[in-house]
Amino acid sequence: MVQYNFKKITVVPNGKDFIDIILSRTQRQTPTVVHKGYAISRLRQFYMRKVKYTQTNFHEKLSTIIDEFPRLDDIHPFYGDLLHVLYNKDHYKLALGQVNTARNLISKIAKDYVKLLKYGDSLYRCKCLKVAALGRMCTVIKRIGPSLAYLEQIRQHMARLPSIDPNTRTILICGYPNVGKSSFINKITRADVDVQPYAFTTKSLFVGHTDYKYLRYQVIDTPGILDRPFEDRNIIEMCSITALAHLRAAVLFFLDISGSCGYTIAQQAALFHSIKSLFMNKPLIIVCNKTDLQPLDGISEEDMKLVKEMQAEAMKTVMGQGGEATDEEGVLLTMSTLTEEGVIAVKNAACQRLLNQRVELKIKSKRMDDCLNRLHVAMPKPRDQKERPICIPAAVLEAREKQEGEKQIRKTEKDLEEENGGAGVYSASLKKNYILANDEWKEDIMPEIMDGHNVSDFIDPDILFRLEELEREEGFRQAEEAKDDFEMDGAELTPEEQEALAAIRRKKSVLIQQHRIKKSTAESRPIVPRKFDKDREYTTKRMGRQLSVLGLDPTLAVNRARSKSRGRKRERSPDRGDATGDNTMDVDDETPSKKLRMRSMSMSRSRSRSRPPSEVTPGDGFKDSVQKVKALKIAKKSVKKRNKDARRGEADRVIPTLKPKHLYSGKRSTGKTDRR
Repeated sequence: MVQYNFKKITVVPNGKDFIDIILSRTQRQTPTVVHKGYAISRLRQFYMRKVKYTQTNFHEKLSTIIDEFPRLDDIHPFYGDLLHVLYNKDHYKLALGQVNTARNLISKIAKDYVKLLKYGDSLYRCKCLKVAALGRMCTVIKRIGPSLAYLEQIRQHMARLPSIDPNTRTILICGYPNVGKSSFINKITRADVDVQPYAFTTKSLFVGHTDYKYLRYQVIDTPGILDRPFEDRNIIEMCSITALAHLRAAVLFFLDISGSCGYTIAQQAALFHSIKSLFMNKPLIIVCNKTDLQPLDGISEEDMKLVKEMQAEAMKTVMGQGGEATDEEGVLLTMSTLTEEGVIAVKNAACQRLLNQRVELKIKSKRMDDCLNRLHVAMPKPRDQKERPICIPAAVLEAREKQEGEKQIRKTEKDLEEENGGAGVYSASLKKNYILANDEWKEDIMPEIMDGHNVSDFIDPDILFRLEELEREEGFRQAEEAKDDFEMDGAELTPEEQEALAAIRRKKSVLIQQHRIKKSTAESRPIVPRKFDKDREYTTKRMGRQLSVLGLDPTLAVNRARSKSRGRKRERSPDRGDATGDNTMDVDDETPSKKLRMRSMSMSRSRSRSRPPSEVTPGDGFKDSVQKVKALKIAKKSVKKRNKDARRGEADRVIPTLKPKHLYSGKRSTGKTDRR
């Protein structure tokens, strides 16, 4: 929508920051290491690259500034004059011209010094030429420092300018200060313009948007204008004059008939006549505001005469632009922004007047002629001199009368809803107008249709009989399966066996219930180690007791459980015990030998110690620990370089210089910039 977006202009750095940016980029983006042992061609190439890279960066930055700032001669006259009013066109062009001159000078300096560097005969001379080239470039930038600062201020101010499209539908509000222009734009748009009870609250142009007949209109609020000579007007007033002169818009001239703005109607009429040349060929409406304080009918005869003269001038403007003679009420409107009386009427009148004018201009343009040339409306040629008036058959007229009568008699759904309880109680039937062979079918539930079949196609008339047969057959099968299953009953058992069977079944049901309880609480139940689980006590003693109660010998089972030890097998000497793990007892004494206990403790301690890396074990190939330590040092030193190179890959993060001098060196005195 907006052709000029001044908010995207790049920030303009000042002279010092400009130099730091370019030289820092040159330092980072070009090689930094050079030795006097290099070939002279390599030295020349090194310093020529520095100079050329610096010149390229200066050229890109300065070209961006020149290209992004608008050319006042190429943009719309409204923006051209507005920028001239705000910033002075001469100063603006001089600043951009100085930037352009600096760009050309830097290119010339780089060209000259590259030519000199081609004949440099030593490292020292090449470095001196490079320093001189960069120094002269920086001097040129320092000299245009004021121009860069001026352009940066202009950029910041232009970014705050409203986005006005000079070619779209526009409504322009003008008049004396404090007559209610900002209050009106706040009422009809979403713009939030500051409103205060004193003059010149609005110091610049403000833009809002409103809709009328599905079209978007931009509304521009202008600062107040005083009735004085053109050369005496300040920048704030000139913004309004520029908008009136260059924008094709519907103009609303606000008139405060109450005099509360501090200016009489005579002064406001004088302003109207002084700027009426700016209203030519534009829809003009005179808006009498603040009618809540003073109605239009209550003003004096002299003031009313002045208002009528302004109304006549507005009518001439409408006639002068080729419009039709409209009523005087359409040119002179009254409203009050405080009570909002007449606000929408003023907006609609302005939008309609502007829309009519734009349509007329489009019809008169050559583009419309091209469209009309492609349209052709065929008209039948008369074959005789007879007149054939419109004739409607009598039957059609009777049918129309009958339909109109039925419409008057027939009740609508709204009437039926009110008679049957209102909204939420009455539900309109969508089926009552169905055309069916029998009216009773209208409320029937429609069967679903799928794949070309009705629900009734899937219903078997013998389905109930077949279901009974299937149930009967299933009963026979269950009876046969019950006969085949063996189920122990108490008829064939003795009383003792019946008691045992009942005890087993009770035990089985209890186990099933316990298992179900444990399974349901398995996630939230804490895990208890087996040796602390006193409720279970899975020990060989318990197993032996249970087997003895059953009348079985538990010896073999207990011995087999003891032989399956989970611990680590330890080698035992013959004098310490047998294979079952029992300690050897002295013949005369029942306690174990103290010497054997101490020996077992020393052996266990020696097993838990870790071996030092310098200790020589059989099979290593070293005669002593000194030779082994020396060999380990040599091996570690040999892989150090290989490990270091392995880290320097394309995917590894490498910092070539951890502390670059230009970032970590202290403050430099005059003439100490040779680090670059």
